Amino acid sequence: MTRRLLVAALVALVLAGTAAASEARPTLDELEQELTCPTCKTSLALSDAPVADQIRAFVQERIAAGDTKSEIKDKLVAEFGESVLAAPPREGFNLLAWVLPFAALGIGVVLVGLVAWRWTRSGERRAGQQGDPALNGRQSLPPELERRVDEELARFD
Repeated sequence: MTRRLLVAALVALVLAGTAAASEARPTLDELEQELTCPTCKTSLALSDAPVADQIRAFVQERIAAGDTKSEIKDKLVAEFGESVLAAPPREGFNLLAWVLPFAALGIGVVLVGLVAWRWTRSGERRAGQQGDPALNGRQSLPPELERRVDEELARFD
């Protein structure tokens, strides 16, 4: 158990170091995936609009100047608005875009679980009310009718 925790901690440290390096020294490819074209609303990597070319040139200049990923994104947001970001920021009202899908999924799982539980419980309740298992879910006949059915069946034997 201790060994697994140690491995998990080391993996977390390596990933944190990679994320920090990516923040300090971003690449154009990374930022193209995280930005959208303001005119065609597609990923900057997929857009061939003139404004997308201008944004790519701006990003290249800022990377050469030594700006971090956050600084470049902040400058683009100041110029084009938050719609230039491929993913909404995880703060304020935009946090709903990150939380609501998981909340809906959780509520859905709970509802499906409750429905399944009630469904199985109703089957058990019906089985308890049926009485004789030999009837296999059918109701028993009144004694007179049962006697007549037995007589008719005896004629066919």
